[in-house]
Amino acid sequence: MAGFPETLEQLRSTIAAVLDFDRPRTLGDDELLLAMGALERAGRLLDAHRAAFAGEVAQRSEHDLGAERLSARKGCGSAGELIERVTQVSGSEARRRASIGLATMARTALTAEPLPAQHPHVAAALAAGELGADAAATIIRELARTRTVADPQRLDVAERELVAQATGVGDASPIRCTADELAVQARAWAAFLDQDGAEPDDERAMRRRGFRLGRSRDGLVTVAGDLMPEVAAKLKRLFDAHLSPRSGGGFLTDAERADVAAQAEIRTNDQQRHDVLAAIIDTAARSGEHPTIGGAAPTVLVSVRASDLESGRGAAHADGVELPVSLRTARHMMCTGGIQTVVLDDTGRILQLGSPERCFTAHQRRAIALRDGGCIIPGCTVPSAWTEIHHVVPDADGGPTHTDNGVLVCWFHHRTIDTSGWGIRMRRGVPEIRPPVWLDPGGTWRTATTSPTRLADLLERRHRPRAEARSA
Repeated sequence: MAGFPETLEQLRSTIAAVLDFDRPRTLGDDELLLAMGALERAGRLLDAHRAAFAGEVAQRSEHDLGAERLSARKGCGSAGELIERVTQVSGSEARRRASIGLATMARTALTAEPLPAQHPHVAAALAAGELGADAAATIIRELARTRTVADPQRLDVAERELVAQATGVGDASPIRCTADELAVQARAWAAFLDQDGAEPDDERAMRRRGFRLGRSRDGLVTVAGDLMPEVAAKLKRLFDAHLSPRSGGGFLTDAERADVAAQAEIRTNDQQRHDVLAAIIDTAARSGEHPTIGGAAPTVLVSVRASDLESGRGAAHADGVELPVSLRTARHMMCTGGIQTVVLDDTGRILQLGSPERCFTAHQRRAIALRDGGCIIPGCTVPSAWTEIHHVVPDADGGPTHTDNGVLVCWFHHRTIDTSGWGIRMRRGVPEIRPPVWLDPGGTWRTATTSPTRLADLLERRHRPRAEARSA
């Protein structure tokens, strides 16, 4: 008699023989939709059992089991990793299946007595193939937020009603809710069950706090989460400090202050907040006050082929994110953090390991900060502590890592220096700025600094001849 895995494999072969990948093109409109519905119903059964198996793996991999947990015995750090390796699904899908399985599986009390599933109505609908995995995950997620505060009987009613709306059975409408429609209803039930409502609850807030890096999409990584009020207040204050109009400028003349005001800001408020956050992260990484990784400060490694950098075509890759990054981004990070040459042969063996290069020292940074004051782009208020050091003449063109070749720029202006139109040059070790053509068609070079001491010196030298002429 064939074992269960062999039976499933025979079933898979039978399904593969029945289904023709090109079949949808041969069907009429109504038959196409009817077949798609039937296929979905069959898929729900498979999804239910996928979740059941993932839940069992997760239960056998609980941390309380120590070295005897299934994931550890199979060489994986968690149940999610073990599910990923067996099924080749994403980490988020593995976690979703495990959470559904754990919430819908029968349990056993400490006295060995059987207990019903945490979500029995969801479990029954899943087992019958009437409820999809996405709808089940929505019900479980929304009701879980109220489980510690809701009346158990009301919670049971809510689960039963939501399952009925999703399956179109019972007293519900025969028209099934889509997963998105069900999410709206589930949130409404959660608000009803949570009798505290919007009342402040510090303990509940502590449980719900979180910050997540989401999936990559359109060249960006989404973020989501919930901040404690005091954390949000601090972050907002940092945003306010760096996004408010400049109120200082005591060393500037009226004409110079007007010139600063004329430097048009092209970023939206959201984009500016992103750039402030980027500066906060860079500053924290440089501070030396955070745990090290492998004995070094937290450092993002970016790999890129030398031939791609030379040709200007291709992409680079940063560890920790699946999205490739542009060559412009790679050059920006190389300019900021340095470069180390690693020579590999065609099989991937390391043949040569160069020394890290092009990193400004802490002493050089302090000296440049005293000279420049902050980001040298006129109108930018980012202070020196939040800036990066830009090689005015790139290393590839022979530019040295020297104070005569380094200037302070914020994350945004460093990231866009090659495309924004701003020109930077060094004249006897002093940085000068040329605005874009749309700001100054004449292309006038001017000394760049926000250092109060240097501004006072410049103004004194500028007005000294006039004072001497009047006294004469």
